[in-house]
Amino acid sequence: MNPFNRKLNINRFHSYDSMTKKHKFWLLGAFLLGTIQLSAKEMRLPLELFNMLDSLKAGKDTTLNIVHLGDSHIQGGFFPGEVMRLLQEEFGNAGRGWVAPYKLGKSNQPFDYAITSGTKEWVLGRCVQTRPKCPLGPGGMGIQTSAESPDFLVKVSTEKDSAYLFRKAILYRSEKSLPMLPAECQKDSVMLARARETVAPDVVADTFRIKELSDHLYLKSDPTLTPVVASGSDAPFENRYYGFTLTNEKPGILYHTVGVNGARFVNYSSEAYVRQLALLQPDLLILSMGTNETFEKRFLTEQFKTEVQGFLNLVKTYMPHTAILLTTPPECFKSVLIKKKKTYVRNVSSEYAAKALVDIARKEGIACYDLFTESGGKGSGKSWFNQRLMAKDHVHFTRAGYEKQGRMLFDAIMNAYRNHHKNKPSEPVEEPNTNLSKESH
Repeated sequence: MNPFNRKLNINRFHSYDSMTKKHKFWLLGAFLLGTIQLSAKEMRLPLELFNMLDSLKAGKDTTLNIVHLGDSHIQGGFFPGEVMRLLQEEFGNAGRGWVAPYKLGKSNQPFDYAITSGTKEWVLGRCVQTRPKCPLGPGGMGIQTSAESPDFLVKVSTEKDSAYLFRKAILYRSEKSLPMLPAECQKDSVMLARARETVAPDVVADTFRIKELSDHLYLKSDPTLTPVVASGSDAPFENRYYGFTLTNEKPGILYHTVGVNGARFVNYSSEAYVRQLALLQPDLLILSMGTNETFEKRFLTEQFKTEVQGFLNLVKTYMPHTAILLTTPPECFKSVLIKKKKTYVRNVSSEYAAKALVDIARKEGIACYDLFTESGGKGSGKSWFNQRLMAKDHVHFTRAGYEKQGRMLFDAIMNAYRNHHKNKPSEPVEEPNTNLSKESH
């Protein structure tokens, strides 16, 4: 079967409708260009980010990298995908960003791309596994095969538009894996810059440049090529791959979505992983986690704060110039048996987790979007479920629900951007040079 005949059946996003609530961010403390003093009811992102957004508005050749890291609310793609779409409509589209081979590991993935392979036997390692089945990469996961010559077809959806056609793809793989080459009809139209050394622990990055914008890239490993293996290593070769970044090499927003089902802050809290995540070079790191922690038998606020703080400390160490934006988890439910009948009760721990994240944001001087409060706060889950915005499991949300949350976060970012300009001091008017005027006459 010709790999290019594989087709994606994907529906595009819902249309945008504005929210009536006023969205608030919290921020106290110092950012890249100094200390910003704010009232508790306001939020502003770092000035450097606003300057980059201004540059994009002015048509300058700038790329703003955003990484949205989280759990199953993020892996599915609807929530971050809506934020990405709206920001790119406003400031320009630099590409699809991070894409990962979730489905090859028999997991769910965002709907606007597919990574397929003629190789059928893959093992999926995830950061939530006590002992990951294979080592992990920048996406918090990795896939591995014993096949001698694996292949990949990376394809983005063009069903509704060509928003995510790409000209450059970077493949992130293990240093012990076989390199891949452009195959079939792309042999002569794709240039390869193959990695010669690692760029992070057990990660090498090969760059593929396509002559024209394309909706696909077909790669096949070549057993005659030599893997990049650290000097002195006697480990066997392992065909392990982590994912791709797709860009069109145009100015705009490059929005990377990185999510793992079941993830908690502690699952990403390793030096090796944060160094890998830093390869995506985020100007802004959005963190959307906390739901899974609330399903512990006993939610301990101080322990949760310690785990969040541990991850933030790693980010500040290895991504010192990256701005951080926390989002709080929305309200959800827990299932219980009452008289042998399954029913759902409010998960009170989601409120405690939200408050803890707001407290950490205040303490650390980082931005926090309080999605718990903005989506209605205590008792709001019932309303979201009745409006068919929450899924039947009473934890996740429907596509419409996630996209509504995405529009809410986008609105909040835009409100912060507009408030920045509203409160920005006017540029001083230069006095004319009277001496020069006189001489000219």
